This record gives sequence, structure tokens and C-alpha cells, in this order.
Amino acid sequence: MHSYYGNFGMLVRALCYVKSLGATGLAEVSREAILNANYLKSRLTEAYAPSQQGYCMHEFVLSASRQKARGVKALDIAKRLLDFGMHAPTTYFPLIVDEALMIEPTETETKQSLDAFADVMLQIDRESKEDPERVKEAPTRTPVRRLDEARAARKLTLTWRDLEGEGGSA
Repeated sequence: MHSYYGNFGMLVRALCYVKSLGATGLAEVSREAILNANYLKSRLTEAYAPSQQGYCMHEFVLSASRQKARGVKALDIAKRLLDFGMHAPTTYFPLIVDEALMIEPTETETKQSLDAFADVMLQIDRESKEDPERVKEAPTRTPVRRLDEARAARKLTLTWRDLEGEGGSA
């Protein structure tokens, strides 16, 4: 295997996962991933517009267009999830969905973790109605707040330099 084929360690990990599950186990976890995705989609489609109607496979895309009409963008929702200690979904992909939020729960998620995620997403939707500034200022509970993206784009720094001397942190 050459680097052309990707990270060898990740390929070995994936192969071990597939081999350890076997054909029956792989079919089972695939069904669980599909069940998890459809469960979450059904919990969230009242608040967030689905990109497609009907059932999904292992992932689904919601649009935060309703929230955008209130001044809250998909990026704001993703940043607000960080305040709850949750990993944000992929935002703005696919490009054909306005304010896209791609959500892909895995087969290992418990119903409790799915419900916790859905509850937080619904809370963020309520906040977009009642207190949109709270969502737009997020994250507020992380060590690093939101970057000034316009400034970062205008003053792009592509090199690293040690600001505190040899081996120190910047």
C-alpha cells in the first residue's frame, strides 16, 4: 500500500471493524445507523426543514433556512452546539441546500444520546426565536470563542512562528 491509497492505519482499522463484525454484524450495525438517522430526522423536522421528504439512509440533511429568516445561520447553530459539549454537524454541505446541516448519527449512539442531541437542537431553535443573539454569540463556554472570519481571510497567515521562544506555546 502506498500513500496514494490513504492513511494505512485507518484502512487497517476499518478492515478490523468489518472483519470483527462479520456479515451478520455489519448488516445489523447498518440497520442501527439507518434507524438512528431516521429517528433523529423525525424528531427535528418540525423545527428544521428537511432537504428531502421521506426516509433516509445513515445520514440526512436539514436546512436552517427557518432559523436564517430569524437571523440565525447554520454556522451559529453549529457553534451553539459546542456550548453543550456536542460535536457540530457538517455545515453548508451539500452546497445545493440552503444553510445545510448534515447529520450522521452512528450505529453506536444510544437512544439517550440521540435524544440529548435532539433536545439541544430543539432548544437552539427556540433560542433562535426568543433570543437569537445568544445563538449568534456562541460559543460562550469554550476556551476559544468565535474567530473573526473576515479578518482571518483578509490577513491570512499561512506560516507558524514561535511567539514565546523555543518550544513555548503561542
